Amino acid sequence: MAVPKSLFLPENSLGLVTDLYQLTMAAGYFEQRMDDTATFELSIRHLPKNRSYLVTAGLEQVLHYLTHIAFSPEAIQFLQQLPIFNQVSQKFFEYLKNFTFSGNLYAMPEGTLAFANEPILRVTAPLIEAQIAEAYLLSLINFQTSIATKASRVVSAAQGHEVVDFGTRRAHGPQAGILAARSCYIGGCKGTSNVFAAYELDIPAVGTIAHSWVMAFENEQDSFRKFHEIFPDNTTLLIDTYDTLIGARHAATIGKKLKGVRIDSGDLLELSKEVRRILDNEGLQHVKIVASGDLNEDHIDNLLKDGAPIDSFGVGTEMVTSKDAPALGGIYKLVEQEHNGKVIPKMKFSEDKLTYPCKKQVYRTLDKTGNFVNDVIGLEDENLQGKPLLMPVIKNGKTCYNIPTIHEIQITATHNLAHLPERFKRLREAEIYPVTKSQGLEAKRHETENIIKDVNVSKRNVFTNKASAY
Repeated sequence: MAVPKSLFLPENSLGLVTDLYQLTMAAGYFEQRMDDTATFELSIRHLPKNRSYLVTAGLEQVLHYLTHIAFSPEAIQFLQQLPIFNQVSQKFFEYLKNFTFSGNLYAMPEGTLAFANEPILRVTAPLIEAQIAEAYLLSLINFQTSIATKASRVVSAAQGHEVVDFGTRRAHGPQAGILAARSCYIGGCKGTSNVFAAYELDIPAVGTIAHSWVMAFENEQDSFRKFHEIFPDNTTLLIDTYDTLIGARHAATIGKKLKGVRIDSGDLLELSKEVRRILDNEGLQHVKIVASGDLNEDHIDNLLKDGAPIDSFGVGTEMVTSKDAPALGGIYKLVEQEHNGKVIPKMKFSEDKLTYPCKKQVYRTLDKTGNFVNDVIGLEDENLQGKPLLMPVIKNGKTCYNIPTIHEIQITATHNLAHLPERFKRLREAEIYPVTKSQGLEAKRHETENIIKDVNVSKRNVFTNKASAY
């Protein structure tokens, strides 16, 4: 009988958590003795619809990965038996036994706002090391940044009303639920229903009861009374199992110790108004109304504009899956390679997928009040105005970065969002934030493009002439 597998990521063999072609390229580089130092940059080429900024998230997990990546003996044995590696020398697998990341990482700190085409991470390392990391880094940054950005939009729509993450059960798997809880907190949520995330990350744990609690008792009133007896100081009751308005009256019998009620279905605008009236008539003006049930930023925005007396929102599916924009088009591209002491810029210029060469930095200009004005993407060593956003995180394989707490990251994100002018963060039809390329970077692009074209045209002519000779 087969033993069930959890499929949680193996701490001792993170090197396998990648795409096969990363490892075939690594083997190819090894066989060709291509141990050049290379630089790759991770960016988001296009922002999704209705996204005018990104709240960067995932750097802490990137840091953990790069400082723990390894291949276990069992992992190496598995690779050796794959047919594609039949002609690869044993020396490559010996190399994997001692594999570690020895390079450098520059990154935007988590909570920084990023825009299209700006490098969020920059990896400089031996070519094999930088190549193998691609899939894992993209997965972490794409997902967490997507969810943190979605959460920030939901929190913005809530206009100061509390938002909590209720999404674990609807996330794309248990691991995604934990990462989503982290990202939602960075985006401004006040807590999470995910107990492991609360435990591991020191995020406030929040929750009420499910419909099953109410249904398990003979009647709704008994279920409310028994729950209050067990949790007298934290009684928030779900009132829509049978009839929301009758449920509100039943909840009101708890009296002054009642903390809140939650509505999870129906017309939240009209129901919240009626529930508020019922509670107020019983002298329970202090009791909070929590709304949940397939909420998103647009729904919340409309509810509050229409005067819904809702105090807080529990948001799940739409937030932890970023349902309206579920994927970021992150790219991880080679921009520079050192060979025999010479730095060689690298770029691609296929249609609609142009990349810029060389190590880059993002320079952000602020006005006197600290508000964002514009960004410039320039060469790393250019003398440009503005605050440089990419900071050193790993040097020679060792952490050189003071890792902030998740609370500090949330403060960073909140501060940055407060200083992004409103016209750039509207839920709909936001203006495009100005991001330009420096003159030095544009000049280097044209120079590199001409060199690459000259080399490839001359090679093509050689092949054409040879073909003509036959």
